[in-house]
Amino acid sequence: MSRQTEFYLKKVIALFSAIEGENKDAIDRASDIMVEAIEKDRLIHVIGPGGHSNIGAEEMFYRAGGLVPVNPILDQGTALICGAFRSTVIERTPGYGKAVLDSYGVGSGEPIVIINAYGINSMCIDVALEAKKRGMKTIGVTSKSYADTVAKDHPARHPSGKNLYEIVDVFVDSHLPLGDAVVEFENFGEKVAPTSTLVNSFTVNLLVIETVRKLLEKGINPPVWRSANMPGGDEANKKYFQKYMGRIKHLR
Repeated sequence: MSRQTEFYLKKVIALFSAIEGENKDAIDRASDIMVEAIEKDRLIHVIGPGGHSNIGAEEMFYRAGGLVPVNPILDQGTALICGAFRSTVIERTPGYGKAVLDSYGVGSGEPIVIINAYGINSMCIDVALEAKKRGMKTIGVTSKSYADTVAKDHPARHPSGKNLYEIVDVFVDSHLPLGDAVVEFENFGEKVAPTSTLVNSFTVNLLVIETVRKLLEKGINPPVWRSANMPGGDEANKKYFQKYMGRIKHLR
């Protein structure tokens, strides 16, 4: 490998170690919320408000080895397939996040995981504020150091200047480095190799692991998807489709 690829490997490992090592209490509290939701036969809503943060929500949905009762809020407004520049414009539009929650019918008493490594844009903050207003239990996966570095008057920010980590009930720090990309080359001014999708996915899977562990300790069989590409996968998943097809929008 080149010096740059070796650096990237070591950097990602260091980020993963920081996430796991410094979030034990937050992960414990967040997984408690998710366990309670499953015990009460409620859905766990998840949203990645903005651009590539949507991948974090997709990572938790219909995933081999992932929890079944996860309702991803995958609004096309910030989906890159509908336009990259459009995605940036929409995620900076105040009020849009509330309309998205309305369209998915999320409400009081339900948990929501908000995944946004930057944790500053209008859609992200509006979703968090509106979820709190509705009495939802909020879990934020975001980077405190990143948010604290961005100026309060930056155009990407919500008009309030608030940060996601300040609003949610439980904040899990993804430790995203400033600028996202981390690999440098001599005589080239831009860094390459982003880390946000990796840290988001790693963090949410820690939540899944702890939720499953606690359910097993309680004697509850965790509802977990099996890969449809494995022998017996379709048969194992059939009962989940029958139970949740009418409750999870994107499962249809």
